[in-house]
Amino acid sequence: MSDDVIELRGLRFSAVVGVLPEERERSQPIEVDLDVTADLSAAGRSDDLDDTIDYGALCDLVELVVTTDQPLLLERLCERIAGVVLSADDRITAVELVVRKLRPPVSQQLATSGVRIRRTR
Repeated sequence: MSDDVIELRGLRFSAVVGVLPEERERSQPIEVDLDVTADLSAAGRSDDLDDTIDYGALCDLVELVVTTDQPLLLERLCERIAGVVLSADDRITAVELVVRKLRPPVSQQLATSGVRIRRTR
């Protein structure tokens, strides 16, 4: 078994997530980084898309979750994304992801707030 990783960085969407009233009323910018673990050796040998994980399809799945779910917590959003990604392809053995709010609702100057999780089969 291989620990090869497909990296997706800086996926950006607009989402309703948060507990504050203003976070429930309008969407805010969210960024997702995704590391998908799978054995990529067959694709390395064949140069065939069917032998790897289609990251375009993964981006579509993440977008669907982020733009349709409206969780209170980033932790919940991360769990939903991880579950969908792990279910997308039996060859995926693990997923690590970060979800960040790009304009966190705090009075201090804070570039981002986020949650990182790792889930395996």
